[in-house]
Amino acid sequence: MNALGRHLLVELNDCDREVLNDLDLLRDAMLTAAIKSGAVVLGDSFHRFSPQGVSGVVVIAESHLSVHTWPEYGYAAVDVFTCGTTVNPQIAADVLIERLGSKNHSMMEIKRGVMVAV
Repeated sequence: MNALGRHLLVELNDCDREVLNDLDLLRDAMLTAAIKSGAVVLGDSFHRFSPQGVSGVVVIAESHLSVHTWPEYGYAAVDVFTCGTTVNPQIAADVLIERLGSKNHSMMEIKRGVMVAV
């Protein structure tokens, strides 16, 4: 099956609650994940909510990485969407699992832009 992109939906449970509420640590983890996966970082945007939680996105030449956290539940939702063959989204996911301290995680991969022969 030929696809234009790979989209990993990563469920991170039992994470370090302090990390999930720390915008600077999350931003660093997301940028590190993008770089280690082989992506070209174009920019980022992060927001800390009151009283808790962070949402952020790292835009890469090959698509994006995003995170949304719920520190009160020790949970983070992460998307890693990459196009082409030069980036390994699994590496990005592994970095984030480790950096957010997830003790229980799951992942689903969706092929995007599946090319069907006519």
